[in-house]
This record gives sequence, structure tokens and C-alpha cells, in this order.
Amino acid sequence: MRLSIYLPVKAQLFAGRCMAWIMTPLMRTRKKIARRNLELCFPELTDKQRTELLKENFRTMGMMLIETALSWWASDERLQKRVQYEGLEHLDAALAKGKGVILLTGHFTSMELGGRLIMLKHPCYVMFRELNNQLFNAVMMQARTYHSEGIVMRDDPRPMVRALKKNKIVWYAPDQDFGRKRSVFATFFGVPAATVPATSRIVKMSGAVIIPFVPRREKDGRYTLSLSAPLANFPTGDDVADAQVINDLIEKEVRKTPAQYLWIHRRFKTQAEGNKGAIYKVKKQMK
Repeated sequence: MRLSIYLPVKAQLFAGRCMAWIMTPLMRTRKKIARRNLELCFPELTDKQRTELLKENFRTMGMMLIETALSWWASDERLQKRVQYEGLEHLDAALAKGKGVILLTGHFTSMELGGRLIMLKHPCYVMFRELNNQLFNAVMMQARTYHSEGIVMRDDPRPMVRALKKNKIVWYAPDQDFGRKRSVFATFFGVPAATVPATSRIVKMSGAVIIPFVPRREKDGRYTLSLSAPLANFPTGDDVADAQVINDLIEKEVRKTPAQYLWIHRRFKTQAEGNKGAIYKVKKQMK
């Protein structure tokens, strides 16, 4: 991974395709999860179309190791040549209000690199969850600590609130299933999904502004970071309604480049009726 940052862009793209070819047979369970997610989220597509989308999704994930390496070790100068920004004025205007900014994103395949690229413009605090692989955990923690303004552990949001009250930026992705006790249910692509209500609660406590933020990889290996206008009239005071706003926002962005979303996550694992994980036990196969 360390050496890959010195490859020419075309060689990196080729290496990403090779990684996809290598890892696909080794990720059979995750491939089934991604396949099921695509069935649930894109029922309007044919089996053939979903199969092609799944293949493209795994090709995109093949680039994740390269992009992660770039985010950890590439120089600012090297990265600046490969990124363009859209909507930075929204972030500047939000900071001028003095209440802090939540850069809200989803788990896109270029998420790790996207965080590093936005920090070329503004220092940010980043969320962190302990990884099972101790080597990756140590290197990622070291890299994020070096490049960011500070680390916020996922299970302790208090430093996040303190940072926002100091008018800092926090990079935050709430689109994962954290179980029934910590969630409310809102739909994602029309499917009930356990959704953490923490976003609206943090805004209530801090007064922060939410700026939607999406990193995308272009075909030529460059990256576009899109920042949108801040969420208006948020929070509403209703946790479920607020969770729906967040899910709708992320869904809208995913639909623009569905192959660049992390479909291998069991987003619908927890269901309201209590059948944990049952939604992924359906054995329907795509041809």
C-alpha cells in the first residue's frame, strides 16, 4: 500500500482493478450481502443490470486500498493535483456563523481519501471506530491523528460536541446499523433501516450547521468533492423525521453514483419486527 502512492495514476487504476479481481473470490459472504442490498434498493433494475452494478461496485472497492494509502501517506502537493472542489463557499459561510460544522457524508468507497482531501482546505476532526485488524487499526489511527485536527471515538460523542462548540469541523458518516437500542427506524431506498438519531441530537446540543459532503472518483482517477447548501430547518424535534431527512439526503447522493457506495455493509440487518439479520437470509439468486 505504501509503495502504491508513487505509481502513475493509470497504474493505480490498473492496480485497483487487479485488487478487485483478487479480492472478489475472497469476499463471498460480503458479495452476497451487497447483492441482497442491491435487490432491496433497486427493484426496478433487471437481474442483469444489478449484476453489472455489483461487478462495478467491486471494481470500485478494489481502488479502496490504493485510495486509503493515498490518504495516509501521499503528500499534500501530490493530492492537490488530483482534486477539484464544488461548493466550498457553503463551508466557509457555515464557519462564519461560529457554531461549528458537521460535514455529513455516507460510506462511499472514496470516503477515507475524501476526508484527507477536504482537510487540504480546512482542518477537521474525524470519527474513528476501533478495527478488528490490529495492524490496520494502528496505522489508520496514526494517519488520521497526523492529518486531522483531532479524533472523536464513535462511542463517545462528547468530544465531538465540544469541538463543534469551538466552531470546528467534524467529519461524520451516520449511515450504518448500530442495533435496535441506539436507533430509530426510517426508510433508506424505501426499506426500513435502523438509523442513529445522534445527528439531530448533536445539532441540538451544539447549534452546529450540517453541510452534506460527498467524495467521488472520476474515470480519469481525479476526485470531485461536492459540498451542498446546509440543511435548513434541522432538527425538527422529531427523531424519526430527522433520521428520514438524513437517509433521504444520503440516498439522493448514492443514486448519482451507486457503484461508489459501500454496499457490503448490512445496512438492513436490524428490522423493526425483531428478525435480526433475517433480511439477508433470502436465497434469491441473480442470473
